[in-house]
Amino acid sequence: MDSFDFDTLAVRAGTQRSEFGEHSEALYLTSSFVFKSAAEAAERFAHSEEGFTYSRFTNPTVSMFQDRLAALEGGEACMATASGMSAIVSVVMAALSAGDHLVSSQSIFGSTLNVFSTIFNRFGVETTFVDPTDLDAWRAAIRPNTKMFFLETPSNPLTDIADIAAIGQIAKEAGALFVVDNCFCTPALQRPIEYGADVVVHSATKFLDGQGRVLGGAIVGTKEFIMGKVFTYVRSAGPTLSAFNAWVLLKGLETLSLRVEKQSENALAIAQWLEQQPQVGRVFYPGLPSHPQYALAQRQQKAGGAIVAFELKGATPAEQRENAWRVIDNTRVCSITGNLGDTRTTITHPASTTHGRITPQARAAAGITEGLIRLAVGLESPADIRADLARGFVR
Repeated sequence: MDSFDFDTLAVRAGTQRSEFGEHSEALYLTSSFVFKSAAEAAERFAHSEEGFTYSRFTNPTVSMFQDRLAALEGGEACMATASGMSAIVSVVMAALSAGDHLVSSQSIFGSTLNVFSTIFNRFGVETTFVDPTDLDAWRAAIRPNTKMFFLETPSNPLTDIADIAAIGQIAKEAGALFVVDNCFCTPALQRPIEYGADVVVHSATKFLDGQGRVLGGAIVGTKEFIMGKVFTYVRSAGPTLSAFNAWVLLKGLETLSLRVEKQSENALAIAQWLEQQPQVGRVFYPGLPSHPQYALAQRQQKAGGAIVAFELKGATPAEQRENAWRVIDNTRVCSITGNLGDTRTTITHPASTTHGRITPQARAAAGITEGLIRLAVGLESPADIRADLARGFVR
């Protein structure tokens, strides 16, 4: 279906029908599959014959989700996993070995930062963190044993925008695999493979589902990398996406562009309003001309996305936190939760939640202050969200 437009692919790509001719994708809730003979079983397990064997690594519903997302991202193949973090771990485990070096943006999700800086270090994979917007920093970090670049753009939570094409060229010259976390934009707004990424990872839990229902992750890349390396790891280690979650995610993909385009429109309206509030020191949103990478965002993304971060003023860190928590605690519409990508607007204080487990030094390096609030804008009326936030601005 390569010749079809994005919205058509989001609804129809990857669909497989059984002999019953069902219109909606079938949900295959089975742990294993039955073979006609011992010979067929042997062929399936050896992968010399196409078919399904065991739902830890092959399931028709999961395959439909994988094929659809690969089509949307413009990749050759996809491997689905149980969560976004299991997707990231699977990529590193599939591609790197003890003694290898990883260069990563310092502006990444807190759990990703933790995995790179503490867990993989224990197994001999060292990570150097760099400013994602500083191309010279990426170059300077390269070592003879550098095997991977990892980028999240827009970043979590400050929406830093990095130049995918430029960093991809640096990675190519270094002979490093270039991995881009496309969670915030999704392929509806940005397709990193078109700009030079080798691999795209997703927390499908977020916008791909879009309604806060299930966990999921995904890895998109070449067939050689996905089936030759990632599949081998996932098959044995078992960070498996369930068939039910895959079915829910398939339904989420059908409305992906409708949701993220409207959420981007709502987010821009709220970000513009926040810039006018005297209690707000700074607003971070790629769709605002005040964003430092606004011009790059205009070239690289179809819209600004749904994530808006903003800092409350305060003379001290303690006062900044007090002001941020007051805004959060006074909301009646926004959901106070660390998740994002929902149809419902969510609000959180990154310094004490999503990035609370990293060191104060790492938070400072990433620009995450005590006054920072992350807003993941949903589909509610922007006027109602503005009124919800304004309630906490009044002492």
